[in-house]
Amino acid sequence: MTRWLVFLGLLAAMPDTPAATPDVGGPFHLVDQDGHAVSDRTYRGKPLLMYFGYTSCPDICPVDVAKVVQVARSVREATGVDVTPVFVTIDPERDTAARMKAYVRAFGPDVVGLTGSADQIRQVTDAYHVYFNKVPANGSYLMDHSTVLYLVGPEGTLLDHFGRKVPEQDVAARVAATLKAHR
Repeated sequence: MTRWLVFLGLLAAMPDTPAATPDVGGPFHLVDQDGHAVSDRTYRGKPLLMYFGYTSCPDICPVDVAKVVQVARSVREATGVDVTPVFVTIDPERDTAARMKAYVRAFGPDVVGLTGSADQIRQVTDAYHVYFNKVPANGSYLMDHSTVLYLVGPEGTLLDHFGRKVPEQDVAARVAATLKAHR
C-alpha cells in the first residue's frame, strides 16, 4: 500500500508537459532476452521507451507493448531517430530470459526484454517508482502493476513519461519533440 501511495504521489507531482525528472530512473543491472548481462550503460547513446509489465499479463501488457513499438516506429519515421522499445518484467519468477525472448520477438526484432533476479527487478522498479503486487488467482497469480511508459534519453536520464490513456499519436509527437529538444 505504501508503494502505491508513493507512486500516486509521484504521478501527481509529475507534470503533463515534457520535463526531466531527476529523482526517477537510474542505474540498473539486468539480463536481456539473450541471457546477456546488461546495465543502463549498455544503452547509452540510444533513447529508450521503457515499459514495465509481465509476459503472463492477459490483456494490458500486450496492448501497451504493441503501442510502444508503434510509437518507436512513428518517431523513427518522423525524425530518423531510432528509439529502442524496452520491456522490463515485474515477474522474474516466471519471466526467464528465454520466455522474455519469445515474448518480445512477437512484437518485432528491435524490442528488448529485460529480466533478472528479484533483487535486481526490485532495484529498477524502485528507481522508476513502478508499483507492482502479486495477486493470487485460480491456483496461480496475476501481477497488479502501474502502466507508465518512460522516455529515457541517450544519457540515461528520464526525459518524459506517459500514462496509458495518452493517445499513441500524442505520445509519438511528444517523444519526437522531446528528443529534438535534447539533441
